[in-house]
Amino acid sequence: MANRWLALVVLSLAQLMVVLDSTIVNIALPTAQRDLGFSNDARQWVVTGYALAFGSLLLLGGRLSDLLGRKLLFLIGVVGFALASAVGGAAGGFVLLLVARVAQGVFGALLAPAALSLVSVTFAHDAAERGRAFGIFGAVSGAGGAMGLLLGGILTQSVSWRWCLYVNLIIAAIAFIGAMLWLHEGERPERVRLDLAGTLTIVAGMVGIVYGLGNAASKGWTDVSSLGPVIAGVVLVVVFVSIERRVRNPLLPLGVILDRDRGASFVSIGLSGVGAFAVFLFVTYYLAETLKFSPIQTGSAFLPMVGLLIVGAIVSGALLPRIGPRPLVPIGCLLSAIGMALFTGLGTHSSYAGSVLPALLVLGLGMGLIFGSAQNAATSGVQPHEAGVASAMVNTTQQIGGSIGTAVFSSLAATAVTSYIKDHADTAPQGQILADATISSYHLVFWISSAVFLACGALTALMFRSGPLTIPDDAPPIAAH
Repeated sequence: MANRWLALVVLSLAQLMVVLDSTIVNIALPTAQRDLGFSNDARQWVVTGYALAFGSLLLLGGRLSDLLGRKLLFLIGVVGFALASAVGGAAGGFVLLLVARVAQGVFGALLAPAALSLVSVTFAHDAAERGRAFGIFGAVSGAGGAMGLLLGGILTQSVSWRWCLYVNLIIAAIAFIGAMLWLHEGERPERVRLDLAGTLTIVAGMVGIVYGLGNAASKGWTDVSSLGPVIAGVVLVVVFVSIERRVRNPLLPLGVILDRDRGASFVSIGLSGVGAFAVFLFVTYYLAETLKFSPIQTGSAFLPMVGLLIVGAIVSGALLPRIGPRPLVPIGCLLSAIGMALFTGLGTHSSYAGSVLPALLVLGLGMGLIFGSAQNAATSGVQPHEAGVASAMVNTTQQIGGSIGTAVFSSLAATAVTSYIKDHADTAPQGQILADATISSYHLVFWISSAVFLACGALTALMFRSGPLTIPDDAPPIAAH
């Protein structure tokens, strides 16, 4: 039994490495831009390049872990991610940094679904153990973004932006050694032919959607480079579903997403990804630009939220085997909606302790309940040979949710600032108007994010079945040795 928990530590470390990378590099980018001398347009591609590779290849990575072996794909992902991070940290120019970020996305797409599916199959039979394991893993997944802000601030300010990439070498080394010692593949997967048509279609579709959403954040929704790729991507996803209904060995067996509990889980993870984006971006902006926090102070400000998120995830892990996800996820969504609504009280002179901290605490507890429950439910009841692709869907919906949040909230905030300045042009000094306009745009984003969480709560309350999750009795035992 002890070795299973050691295996969970290894898997959680690998997941932390992938999740950290989504925010730690963002903190390092301004310094890297000055050091390497690239433009603002190029800077966006350092983020978008990773998102394109990661988001478009997740389903393929999940299916490969089912076909070739979860442990093998996990090890390949860990080593590849570490090597790509080393190249990025040593980059002397923009092109090499971009190539490294794309490579990180590719190997992350192999690593993330393999890690989640290994948690699922390692804790396949004991509902109480499974609940605790997913509570811990969900806490890592939810808290990693905030921890990335803190670690990125510390490394960039104290050492160098390059260490925001080099730090992955340390995490990867520990994860690799632990995987060799404590991870066990179990039953060999059946070798079947890869669904090539489905793979090409969904990869192209996901590239279109993620690329278009990335452009929408900077160029607006009406720009042809935003709307065109998104429409093409959605059409390709529809074609992909049609292909999957006919092929013998589909890349994504439709039963994985049509199950009621798993479908509700994907909805909750996707919508939470949309809503949570408002925290990590706009609260960060508020702390850094309005309250004038340093990078380390900004990252540290999120630590209380991380603590409550961990508490929420552990609580959900303990309660899920008894009561199931139906009460837990909607309650988590309601708490998250309240937390986002509390942020709308922020002003240009608000204090961290009196205004920001209470909202972060409520939000952290809510998100912990969501992540701890939804990740467990998303992989419960799935057959072992489909665990990888079910896990990939968790990461895919979260990635798409975050991309939608990036595009929608950035666009709405920019429009709100412009509109406010136009309406109040002669009412106050220009500097004050801009400050008030910025706060007004944040309020708009926080209200919409609150509404997204409320909608998520209502949908999942209707979609989830009542009672504990069902874990199949016929699943072969796959555990750490």
